[in-house]
Amino acid sequence: MLHGKRILLIIGGGIAAYKSLELIRRLQDEGARLRCILTSAGAQFVTPLAVSSLSQDKCYMDLFSLTDEAEMGHIRLSREADLVLVAPATADLMAKMAHGLANDLASTALLATDKPVMIAPAMNVEMWAHPATRRNRAMLEADGVSFVGPASGLMACGEIGAGRLSEVQEILAAVKSFFSGPKGLPLSGLHALVTAGPTQEQIDPVRYIANRSSGKQGFAIAGALAALGARVTLVSGPVGLETPKGVERIDVVSADEMLAASLAALPADMALCVAAVADWKVVGAGVQKIKKTDDGKAPVLQFAENPDILATLSGLGADRPKLMVGFAAETEKLLAHAEAKRQRKGCDWIVANDVSYGSGVMGGDENAITLISDAGTERWEQTSKHAIAQRLALRIADHFQKSPSGEAAESRAEIH
Repeated sequence: MLHGKRILLIIGGGIAAYKSLELIRRLQDEGARLRCILTSAGAQFVTPLAVSSLSQDKCYMDLFSLTDEAEMGHIRLSREADLVLVAPATADLMAKMAHGLANDLASTALLATDKPVMIAPAMNVEMWAHPATRRNRAMLEADGVSFVGPASGLMACGEIGAGRLSEVQEILAAVKSFFSGPKGLPLSGLHALVTAGPTQEQIDPVRYIANRSSGKQGFAIAGALAALGARVTLVSGPVGLETPKGVERIDVVSADEMLAASLAALPADMALCVAAVADWKVVGAGVQKIKKTDDGKAPVLQFAENPDILATLSGLGADRPKLMVGFAAETEKLLAHAEAKRQRKGCDWIVANDVSYGSGVMGGDENAITLISDAGTERWEQTSKHAIAQRLALRIADHFQKSPSGEAAESRAEIH
């Protein structure tokens, strides 16, 4: 899959740098052609000789090397690659990338490249959680940098938490997913339908029923799918977010409008119903503003159930998207309610998240989810919504690669 692909591997400092040697070997086993930049901090943990020997090429370190600049140059080094991979990416390297600093060969090459960049962060748990790193991460995600990890677990310093370098196999899988697909992207040629944001159900011309959904998770997922080559149709409720690059956006207000727009967007290979759709609408919404009365009595509103977009799309038979992904925003009994929803609505995967008071998920920039499918449950620890989106997009890409026809592992026709 990686035969002939050119990868520039930048090795940052930290004890996790030792994993870069195995990564070099594994990438070469897949047929990739590697050039490596080793930072001065990285050289404290792995030697230039080891990197050079394994990569079968010169190990580049010095920005001001007369020989290296004459023979290769940091501009050519950064642009004669199909992918720039930073592993491990330290907090320092992330900060330099986010703010456009270029004071060594690695940061200069990253600033000069016009190629996609993928990074695998590795640092102490408190450094990863620090507000400065969180800001830098958000800036890099907005710039289109893709992330692999970090993982959670026991750190070399003895602390436990998020910040471990992802395992080599996971980094390799992310690289392979990046290069797969007919146009070098794993979701090329596939159409994704994504719903996002809240809906608003009219009470009268000035009032409506809504919820606290910001649309951030759905928009991030739409952008991540597009970055992997999918043609994405994003059906969005009323939000103040910018449309992700390469995404076709359709704005709606009510649940009825969202369903109509979703059906009109078909056929699709996958549908991700991320939107927080209002369960009820007002029967006979007023055409004039409802006024207070002299007797002080509150108006009586009659409600009707809104259409179920997820269940409708999942039950379309031959027109059903091949992969149906629902979202379950719950405040109690998270896993039980989410699995019941998956079975009841006939979707393939459910992404469950806790939106109770204090979680900060609704309207926030971070999320923690549990992915539920026929294969079981998988907990993804709290991280940015962009990181969740990228990981989910890669998982979807892996699903379609393993099943080229896009068929779900188990048909749910009998459930509908």
